[in-house]
Amino acid sequence: MPALFHLAFPITDIPQTKQFYVDGLGCEVGRETPGSIILNLSGHQLVGHMTHDPLIHQQGIYPRHFGLIFTEEQEWKALLERSQRQNLNFYQQPKQRFMNSPLEHWTFFLEDPFANFLEFKFYRHSSAIFGEVELAEIGDRV
Repeated sequence: MPALFHLAFPITDIPQTKQFYVDGLGCEVGRETPGSIILNLSGHQLVGHMTHDPLIHQQGIYPRHFGLIFTEEQEWKALLERSQRQNLNFYQQPKQRFMNSPLEHWTFFLEDPFANFLEFKFYRHSSAIFGEVELAEIGDRV
């Protein structure tokens, strides 16, 4: 079995977490306590931990966000369509970046109820996921 990714993030309400991540994105629920919930996001472990600290709304998608890179365009489109049907909060609508270059990809950003940004993307050329190092562009940040 390959290594799995684990991410812990703040939440303030477990039912809201389930509504967004389970009903909305299609995650499966693992263990759950009154203070935390484990979610399976495409085979990776997300853990929502309850906090009473104020949640900070960062200004824009940088520096912090997380998500998935799809290796099949149809899977990316399927999640996009599901997110639209579930009326999830789109922070950035679907768009294409770096058209006609080796870095060309589709992306969209969601915002969960706890001010966490999630990005979902599909690269036209899989070499851009970790390679194409001679090209300097990363995201939209200027």
